[in-house]
Amino acid sequence: MTQERETTVIAKTVTRTVVPLIIVVAIALLFQGHNLPGGGFIAGVLTCTAVALTYIIYGIEFIQRDLLGVDGAGPGVLAGLPRWYARLFAVGLALAVVSGIVAMLLGYPFLTQAVVFLKGVPVYEEFEVASAFAFDLGVYFVVVGGLMTIVAVVGRE
Repeated sequence: MTQERETTVIAKTVTRTVVPLIIVVAIALLFQGHNLPGGGFIAGVLTCTAVALTYIIYGIEFIQRDLLGVDGAGPGVLAGLPRWYARLFAVGLALAVVSGIVAMLLGYPFLTQAVVFLKGVPVYEEFEVASAFAFDLGVYFVVVGGLMTIVAVVGRE
Protein backbone atom coordinates (compact mmCIF):
# COMPACT_ATOMS: atom_id res chain seq x y z
CA MET A 1 0.00 0.00 0.00
CA THR A 2 1.46 3.33 -1.06
CA GLN A 3 0.82 6.40 1.02
CA GLU A 4 0.69 9.78 -0.65
CA ARG A 5 2.02 12.58 1.49
CA GLU A 6 2.44 16.22 0.71
CA THR A 7 5.63 17.91 1.84
CA THR A 8 5.48 21.39 3.29
CA VAL A 9 6.29 24.58 1.44
CA ILE A 10 9.09 25.22 3.93
CA ALA A 11 10.73 21.85 3.18
CA LYS A 12 10.51 22.46 -0.58
CA THR A 13 11.91 25.99 -0.23
CA VAL A 14 14.78 24.87 1.96
CA THR A 15 15.57 22.07 -0.49
CA ARG A 16 15.55 24.45 -3.46
CA THR A 17 17.96 26.71 -1.54
CA VAL A 18 20.28 24.13 0.00
CA VAL A 19 20.71 21.65 -2.87
CA PRO A 20 22.47 24.11 -5.23
CA LEU A 21 24.80 25.14 -2.40
CA ILE A 22 25.65 21.51 -1.67
CA ILE A 23 26.36 20.90 -5.37
CA VAL A 24 28.63 23.97 -5.61
CA VAL A 25 30.60 22.84 -2.54
CA ALA A 26 30.85 19.32 -4.00
CA ILE A 27 32.22 20.66 -7.28
CA ALA A 28 34.72 22.89 -5.44
CA LEU A 29 35.93 19.91 -3.37
CA LEU A 30 36.21 17.78 -6.50
CA PHE A 31 38.38 20.34 -8.28
CA GLN A 32 40.71 20.97 -5.34
CA GLY A 33 41.13 17.32 -4.37
CA HIS A 34 44.55 16.75 -5.90
CA ASN A 35 46.15 19.64 -3.97
CA LEU A 36 44.04 20.25 -0.86
CA PRO A 37 41.64 18.22 1.27
CA GLY A 38 38.73 17.05 -0.81
CA GLY A 39 38.51 14.97 -3.91
CA GLY A 40 36.17 12.54 -5.59
CA PHE A 41 35.00 10.66 -2.53
CA ILE A 42 33.76 13.55 -0.42
CA ALA A 43 32.38 15.35 -3.49
CA GLY A 44 30.46 12.20 -4.39
CA VAL A 45 29.05 11.86 -0.87
CA LEU A 46 27.90 15.50 -0.92
CA THR A 47 26.29 15.05 -4.33
CA CYS A 48 24.46 11.97 -3.05
CA THR A 49 23.28 13.99 -0.07
CA ALA A 50 21.81 16.63 -2.37
CA VAL A 51 20.12 14.06 -4.60
CA ALA A 52 18.81 12.07 -1.61
CA LEU A 53 17.37 15.25 -0.09
CA THR A 54 15.65 16.02 -3.39
CA TYR A 55 14.41 12.42 -3.53
CA ILE A 56 12.99 12.64 0.00
CA ILE A 57 11.24 15.98 -0.51
CA TYR A 58 10.08 15.69 -4.13
CA GLY A 59 10.00 11.91 -4.70
CA ILE A 60 11.77 9.59 -7.10
CA GLU A 61 9.35 10.42 -9.92
CA PHE A 62 10.61 14.02 -9.94
CA ILE A 63 14.23 12.89 -10.27
CA GLN A 64 13.42 10.30 -12.95
CA ARG A 65 11.06 12.40 -15.05
CA ASP A 66 12.07 16.03 -14.57
CA LEU A 67 15.81 15.95 -13.82
CA LEU A 68 17.11 12.94 -15.75
CA GLY A 69 14.37 12.03 -18.21
CA VAL A 70 14.64 8.34 -17.27
CA ASP A 71 11.74 5.94 -17.70
CA GLY A 72 11.06 4.16 -14.40
CA ALA A 73 9.45 1.13 -16.00
CA GLY A 74 11.14 -2.20 -16.41
CA PRO A 75 11.64 -5.49 -14.63
CA GLY A 76 14.22 -6.20 -11.97
CA VAL A 77 15.98 -4.33 -9.23
CA LEU A 78 18.19 -2.33 -11.61
CA ALA A 79 15.36 -0.96 -13.76
CA GLY A 80 14.93 2.72 -14.50
CA LEU A 81 16.94 5.02 -12.27
CA PRO A 82 19.09 2.35 -10.54
CA ARG A 83 20.22 1.16 -13.99
CA TRP A 84 21.34 4.71 -14.78
CA TYR A 85 23.28 4.84 -11.50
CA ALA A 86 24.86 1.43 -12.16
CA ARG A 87 26.13 2.69 -15.52
CA LEU A 88 27.55 5.79 -13.83
CA PHE A 89 29.35 3.48 -11.37
CA ALA A 90 30.82 1.43 -14.24
CA VAL A 91 32.01 4.52 -16.14
CA GLY A 92 33.65 5.89 -12.99
CA LEU A 93 35.42 2.63 -12.27
CA ALA A 94 36.70 2.45 -15.83
CA LEU A 95 37.90 6.07 -15.71
CA ALA A 96 39.76 5.54 -12.41
CA VAL A 97 41.47 2.38 -13.69
CA VAL A 98 42.37 3.90 -17.06
CA SER A 99 43.86 6.98 -15.37
CA GLY A 100 46.27 4.69 -13.52
CA ILE A 101 47.07 2.48 -16.49
CA VAL A 102 47.98 5.45 -18.71
CA ALA A 103 50.93 6.21 -16.42
CA MET A 104 52.06 2.59 -16.68
CA LEU A 105 51.86 2.73 -20.48
CA LEU A 106 54.14 5.76 -20.38
CA GLY A 107 56.68 3.86 -18.25
CA TYR A 108 55.81 5.29 -14.84
CA PRO A 109 54.42 3.56 -11.73
CA PHE A 110 50.63 3.06 -11.48
CA LEU A 111 48.77 6.34 -10.76
CA THR A 112 51.81 8.60 -11.19
CA GLN A 113 50.60 12.18 -11.42
CA ALA A 114 51.58 14.64 -14.11
CA VAL A 115 50.90 18.38 -13.98
CA VAL A 116 50.65 20.94 -16.79
CA PHE A 117 50.55 24.69 -16.07
CA LEU A 118 48.62 26.77 -18.59
CA LYS A 119 49.69 30.42 -18.67
CA GLY A 120 47.65 33.35 -19.92
CA VAL A 121 44.25 31.84 -19.15
CA PRO A 122 41.56 34.53 -18.80
CA VAL A 123 40.57 35.28 -15.18
CA TYR A 124 43.56 33.21 -13.96
CA GLU A 125 47.18 34.09 -14.50
CA GLU A 126 48.20 30.47 -14.36
CA PHE A 127 45.92 27.42 -14.41
CA GLU A 128 47.02 23.97 -13.23
CA VAL A 129 45.75 20.80 -14.93
CA ALA A 130 46.68 17.62 -13.04
CA SER A 131 46.22 14.06 -14.27
CA ALA A 132 45.06 13.13 -10.77
CA PHE A 133 41.79 14.89 -11.61
CA ALA A 134 40.86 12.02 -13.94
CA PHE A 135 41.22 9.59 -11.02
CA ASP A 136 39.23 11.92 -8.71
CA LEU A 137 36.50 12.18 -11.34
CA GLY A 138 36.38 8.39 -11.61
CA VAL A 139 36.09 8.04 -7.83
CA TYR A 140 33.35 10.70 -7.86
CA PHE A 141 31.31 8.72 -10.41
CA VAL A 142 31.86 5.47 -8.50
CA VAL A 143 30.67 6.99 -5.22
CA VAL A 144 27.65 8.73 -6.77
CA GLY A 145 26.69 5.66 -8.79
CA GLY A 146 27.13 3.24 -5.89
CA LEU A 147 25.43 5.28 -3.18
CA MET A 148 22.55 6.39 -5.37
CA THR A 149 21.95 2.80 -6.51
CA ILE A 150 21.62 1.86 -2.85
CA VAL A 151 19.33 4.82 -2.12
CA ALA A 152 17.11 4.11 -5.14
CA VAL A 153 16.82 0.36 -4.48
CA VAL A 154 16.18 0.78 -0.75
CA GLY A 155 13.82 3.69 -1.37
CA ARG A 156 11.78 1.52 -3.71
CA GLU A 157 11.08 -0.98 -0.92
